Order: sequence, then structure tokens, then C-alpha cells
Amino acid sequence: MSDELVVGLVSVSDRASAGVYKDEGIPSLREWLRSAIAAPAWRDETRLIADEQPAIEAALRELADRAGCHLILTTGGTGPAPRDVTPEATLAVADKVLPGFGEQMRAISLKFVPTAILSRQVAVVRGHSLIINLPGQPKSIRETLQGLPEVPGIFAAVPYCIDLIGGPYVETHESVVKAFRPKSALRKKS
Repeated sequence: MSDELVVGLVSVSDRASAGVYKDEGIPSLREWLRSAIAAPAWRDETRLIADEQPAIEAALRELADRAGCHLILTTGGTGPAPRDVTPEATLAVADKVLPGFGEQMRAISLKFVPTAILSRQVAVVRGHSLIINLPGQPKSIRETLQGLPEVPGIFAAVPYCIDLIGGPYVETHESVVKAFRPKSALRKKS
């Protein structure tokens, strides 16, 4: 088993997947992860897909089951519009639901916009993969992952969750986000 972290980055957008405009989700996710992850080495698997539930489900299954992603981050398709089906697709492939992630993302976003209550982001476990739906805007992606001075970001809980589902031990740059683990789960830094 490799210590390399494999991260799936999925941007769900009808227009970006059709080439109408340039996708900003995957580059934003990649940039933030580069700033946050200290160890181990990591690589990403990317997918840019239309907001179609069967396509989203297929991408999530493929990334979790065949590509061996420990973490899969989606961006887009989480609002109340008829074409927003990312949460439905995510729940359809889930073994376990982790509602705290969505609750925390909405708590962070409510600091900025009252329409954050319209967000339907979810997080689930499928096998040995943690799948998290993130907002679609780069600024919102960063805020929900990293947090605010008064509200912790969701990524603080991601490394320990990856530990619990059998993935590699992920360390973060504390200047970006401090990973939280119980004392019994901490390893000595190498």
C-alpha cells in the first residue's frame, strides 16, 4: 500500500463541460490543496462533467472504486435549481452519510450570504473514500475548506476521517488549516 494520497477533483458544470467557459473549480481546488497539504505526496484525478446525475454517479464510483481516491471533492451543482443534482448523485453512491460537513459549510457561508441556506452540500463515505460536495465559487471553496477566524473550516476534520476509513496519514500546513486529531491518533512528525 502506497502512502501517496490520491484526491479526486470533480467539477460539475453544464457550461464548463461544454466548453462555454473555462472551469475554475478544479484549478481552485488544486491550488488550495497545494497550499494546505504538507504530507504525504499527493496526486489528483480530475473530471469535468455535466450536471447529469448518472454521469456524476459514474464519476464518483470510478474515482472511489477504480482510481483508489482517498478523498473526492466535488464543486458545483449543489443549489436548488432543477439541474443541481450533485447531492442526489453523491447520496446514491454512499455507504455512510456524514452530515456535519454540510452543516459546517453552511455555517461558514452564512457569515457572508443569507442564501447559504439554499446550499445542499453533503459528505459521504464510499468504501475507503471520503466524498465531499463543495460550493461552486473559488472564494467559497477556500472559505469552506480553510474556515474563518471564528469558524473552523471543514478540512480540519478531513485528515482524521481519512485515517478512520483506512487512508494515508495526512498532515497539513498549520498556517493554512490545522488538522485535528484526538491525542491518541497523533503520530510523531518525521
